Amino acid sequence: MEHPTKVVLLDLDGTLTKSDSGILSSAIRTYKELGRPVPTDEELGTFVGPPLSESFSKHGLDDVVDQAVKLYREAYTTPTFDDPLNPGEKVPGMYLNEVYAGIPEAMKELRRRGYFLALATCKPEPQARLICERFHLVELMDDLFGASLDNTRIHKAQVIRYGFDRIHFDEEQGDRAVMVGDRWTDVDGGHYTGVKSIGCRWGFSAPGELESHGADMIIDTVPELPDAVDRFFATLM
Repeated sequence: MEHPTKVVLLDLDGTLTKSDSGILSSAIRTYKELGRPVPTDEELGTFVGPPLSESFSKHGLDDVVDQAVKLYREAYTTPTFDDPLNPGEKVPGMYLNEVYAGIPEAMKELRRRGYFLALATCKPEPQARLICERFHLVELMDDLFGASLDNTRIHKAQVIRYGFDRIHFDEEQGDRAVMVGDRWTDVDGGHYTGVKSIGCRWGFSAPGELESHGADMIIDTVPELPDAVDRFFATLM
């Protein structure tokens, strides 16, 4: 990576893709396989964003969290659910997903303006790559950073640090970054690593969530993203 570089870190679930159907279907299947009560719809809604192990621990599976994660990953990564686009065929939970309208165009425009785009997700990196490949997002970004399968890298701050190490991000040489995401995990993860954030209201945040966690800028719609990034970096100069 050349220096100085302006890095835009993009969350996946709730920022680039509407992924709740696959995540929640896989979570519900996990509870049923374990014979445990399925959380309420409100509780299930909190599964999109935070590390999976923490969500299961918080919602009744603390004693079997490793097994729950294993079962979830099986449902999420192997053909398990009816494919809504191809009746009679099965798809893994991670493909019950869709790219938000306008995201490809916004990503292309950000790169045209000279930004370095990198995914930064708490989803395991191999899964994130498969999803981005299926929905033709890989070719629109410069790099992709995700969590590790062995749970040694699960929080957004850990993912960001890992990504920065990989691209040799160096503030002393003028590199700057912003974290773009829809949940408190994106805001907090950025702040823990000294990175400010742009919160996105089109994702899965609860009312007031982005404000209460101190998002540095908040936007309502996808088409606002390129200009919001411009404004953000202008404040850093």
